[in-house]
Amino acid sequence: MIVLAVLVTACGVYSFTGASIPPGAKTISVQYFPNKASLVEPTLSSIFTNALRDKFTSQTNLRMVEKNGDLALEGEITDYKTTPVAIQADQTSALNRLTITVNVRFTNKLEPKKDFESQFSQFVDYPSTQNLSEVKDDLLKQIVEDLADNIFNKSVVNW
Repeated sequence: MIVLAVLVTACGVYSFTGASIPPGAKTISVQYFPNKASLVEPTLSSIFTNALRDKFTSQTNLRMVEKNGDLALEGEITDYKTTPVAIQADQTSALNRLTITVNVRFTNKLEPKKDFESQFSQFVDYPSTQNLSEVKDDLLKQIVEDLADNIFNKSVVNW
C-alpha cells in the first residue's frame, strides 16, 4: 500500500476521476467563452463557461482564479446550428440535430508540452415534430455537459 501511494504521488497528483494534475498546480483559470457563432443563443456563453468551471472545481482540488492560473482555459463558441437528419421518403426530416462547436486553448504553465488548441463539437438529435424552443434547454444541458467532459479529459486526463 505504501509503495502504491509513493508511485501515485511521485508522478503527479491524481484524483478518483482519473485526472492527472501536475505537482505544484494549485490554480485554474477558465475565461469567459464568447459566442462567435453566426447564430447566437443568448445564454449559451454563460451556461458553457459555468459548466466548464464547475467541472474543474468539482473534479479536482484546483482553486479557481480570475486569470493566470497554473492551468488555464480560454476560447470561444464557434458554431451553434440545427440541421435536418434522417430524411424520409417524402423528403421530410424525421430528426433534427443541434450541434455546438467550441474552440479551446489550454495552457499548462508547469508542463508546457501539454498545451493545446483544439475544436470540440457535440450534437444531440431530436424529433422534427418538436420545436427547438421547446426542447432547447434540455439539449443545451446535455451538449454542454458532454463538451465539458471532453475538454476536461483532454486537459487533465490526457485522453
